[in-house]
Amino acid sequence: MEAVLTKYVREPNSFTLDFYLRHLGYDALRKALQMKPDEVIELVKASGLRGRGGAGFPTGMKWQFVDKKSLKPRYIACNADESEPGTFKDHLLMERNPHQLIEGCAIACHAIGAKVAYIYIRGEFLHVQQVLEGAIDEAYAAGFLGKNILGTGFDCDVFVHRGAGAYEAGEETALLESLEGKRAQPRNKPPFPAVVGLYGAPTAVNNVETLSNVPHIVLNGAEWYVGLGPEKNGGPKLYCVSGHVKRPGVYEASMSTTLRELIDRAGGMREGRTLKAVIPGGSSVPILLPDQLDTQASFDGVQKAGSLLGSAGMIVLDDTTCMVWLAENLLHFYRHESCGKCTPCREGTDWLHKIVRRIEHGEGQMRDLDLLASLTANIGGKTLCAFGDAAVTPIVTTLKNFRHEYEAHIKEGRCTLPSEWRARHRVAAH
Repeated sequence: MEAVLTKYVREPNSFTLDFYLRHLGYDALRKALQMKPDEVIELVKASGLRGRGGAGFPTGMKWQFVDKKSLKPRYIACNADESEPGTFKDHLLMERNPHQLIEGCAIACHAIGAKVAYIYIRGEFLHVQQVLEGAIDEAYAAGFLGKNILGTGFDCDVFVHRGAGAYEAGEETALLESLEGKRAQPRNKPPFPAVVGLYGAPTAVNNVETLSNVPHIVLNGAEWYVGLGPEKNGGPKLYCVSGHVKRPGVYEASMSTTLRELIDRAGGMREGRTLKAVIPGGSSVPILLPDQLDTQASFDGVQKAGSLLGSAGMIVLDDTTCMVWLAENLLHFYRHESCGKCTPCREGTDWLHKIVRRIEHGEGQMRDLDLLASLTANIGGKTLCAFGDAAVTPIVTTLKNFRHEYEAHIKEGRCTLPSEWRARHRVAAH
């Protein structure tokens, strides 16, 4: 499949307005503003565009749910808080082709009847923020943002809001809380953001990659978009392949591609090493094993295989990986990033990390495995947002598939992998 979203990202000055205008830039906005808002929503619905942030919810349906009877203003909130380990796609899009996102934001505002879009960007992305704000200034100066855009009477403002480095702010209601100046903690749902969102007003929250798809759908049509992938999984998809491959990076492909093909595109496994497992959608999804490599890398394909596509942050693990160490490493992250609002998550992640760390350092007991199972059952599904489910996944999935490694750590009091690997990775982790 020819690249769509990343076609020009390696070209010099691809982030500038001049470059974007030479490649059909803002033609989609011109076209969309000649359409009625409901027509834009129906077009996006027909395309089957699914949210690229992780959940895969149909974007057109999300826009349609935005309460149009409310007397309050409506908002687009772009989720650019890309904090999922193994994920780097939104960073690439904003850094190399920011106008694609800005155009997507403006079209989305037109579709739901909003006049303001906020791009909530991860706090660590300072350089990306500067690129994005420069592009927004260009768009205002050229009349693609602001008052009476292109003489159509449509007003639209886009603002960048820099987060404070909290992983939890990637959850849509926690993001809205942070935008309002509060702690990034999730809200009770319902009500959903489409009815009571930012400042208590109807809001659509969409991911960077999701909104970047919108101009291409408007320009090329729903049928074209559907044809780029399997049924209910149309369009281009960005995959972040990292870990033990020769060429880690962001790769664009149809969702017809398989996990095996993505590993091959990333240069294959490191010399002399064999595949042990793959985490297909960022650190918060279940592991898949080597005999599942021919799984289609689509929302439905990966789910059928027993995992989730999530943010498509594909982490490749070779035979040198200690799965107990992997679980401890990820639990260290989740313990640190818990927002603390829910007791099972706040207390449970700390206990999980302590127990796994004990096992990894040769101080575990067999009863610890039952304790881990009990703790994960009391955390998963017991929290306001999906963070609790994400936090227990490293334990649940490694215990299910590699329980023998936990038992070996306990029985032998040490990691069974070669000593040089242990020394290298423990220094990196601690």
